[in-house]
Amino acid sequence: MCQELGAIRGAFLGFASGFDVGALVPDDLPRALEDLGAIEKAAAALASMVAARIGGLDRRNGARKQAVRRLAKASGTSIKEADKAVAAAEQMKDQPQVQAAARAGNLSRQQAAIVSDAAAANPGATEQLLDKATSGSLSELAGEAAKAKAAVSDPEARRQEIHNGRSLRSYTDASGIWHLHAQGSPEDGAKVMATLQPISDRLFDEARREGRREPPEAYAFDALVWLAATGGGGVPPTEVLFRLDMDAFFRGYPTDDEVIEVAGFGPTSAQAVADIMEHGSPFLKAVITKGKDVVGVVHLGRRPNAFQKTALDWLYPTCAVEGCGVRTDWCETDHREPWAETRFTVLDLLDRLCRAHHKMKTNEGWGLVEGKGKRPFVPPQDPRHPRFNKEKKGKENMGTSPRPPSHRGAEAPDGDLVRNYL
Repeated sequence: MCQELGAIRGAFLGFASGFDVGALVPDDLPRALEDLGAIEKAAAALASMVAARIGGLDRRNGARKQAVRRLAKASGTSIKEADKAVAAAEQMKDQPQVQAAARAGNLSRQQAAIVSDAAAANPGATEQLLDKATSGSLSELAGEAAKAKAAVSDPEARRQEIHNGRSLRSYTDASGIWHLHAQGSPEDGAKVMATLQPISDRLFDEARREGRREPPEAYAFDALVWLAATGGGGVPPTEVLFRLDMDAFFRGYPTDDEVIEVAGFGPTSAQAVADIMEHGSPFLKAVITKGKDVVGVVHLGRRPNAFQKTALDWLYPTCAVEGCGVRTDWCETDHREPWAETRFTVLDLLDRLCRAHHKMKTNEGWGLVEGKGKRPFVPPQDPRHPRFNKEKKGKENMGTSPRPPSHRGAEAPDGDLVRNYL
């Protein structure tokens, strides 16, 4: 088998040395990218399996650590990533579906590590996780994996486990760049990001007035530095948005497809919400659902407001485009029908799009297929594009004179029901 591998290596490296990307016609580029990506993923999976085999030869003499180091060197990755890859390969021995997907070139090392870890905790979610790995982004897969693990664990015990493992570390790399890494509970992460957001927005506005344009991540970093330098003086109170299924919240734990989570950050326990309520925080926002329906929005400690924005935060914790994991912090609210034409704002006609996809819609005519929540984003010639439905409806309505909209704005979701509960 080693001779066969050597022959494959030689043949592929020979192919790579003579590969002329300029010789590919534009229509063939996506296919070439998919083929090369699958080769890369399958090769990474086999290398991880070999490393796991080396690590299992003699654990008493540190064979596993040596295997991790060898994989890191062979693949040019970090020790941490190599360790995750070896762990995934070890778990996949008992996960035939996951291993088959990895061998078929459908999972990257990172995807395999996420899927394998979650499937070990919740085998019943394996197929759903593999589907998400194919259709979603890496961050969306990580979110799905977190939900799968939360579904089979005690949410409060998991919350305490995450809290006990909280950490913040910093280092300066070989290029002289300083790095900061923090990990902890979703609700604490949401507080940090919510504190930084208004500072980042202010710095963004100042930069625009001065004619400077930089990415949002740059202003987020500047906000962190400002907060550290000033001690937080003048920082607006933080807001944390929870997504709660009503039945799950009052039961104390979710079942089936119910959710109790910090929007955009991940699952948490009902106790986490109760703790914030108990401390009388006026800055908790909660979207209350029953199944897939939003039944109310509540802002504790102040009069309910911004219902539409809060409902959008629930519907779109990330960009509405299927496969895009950009968090709503960096997204824009998009009117499906141009506001300049309709002069009204309706919740059902709003989406959240990241800046890149918003530009594609505005400048190139791309659009989300009809529906709600995450869904495909297609070019204007795609038959699923909303313009085709408009044309169809237009033909059906030919000869009629529809009355212009009489409402002046969207009705907010009814929060009375929720306030009665809370």
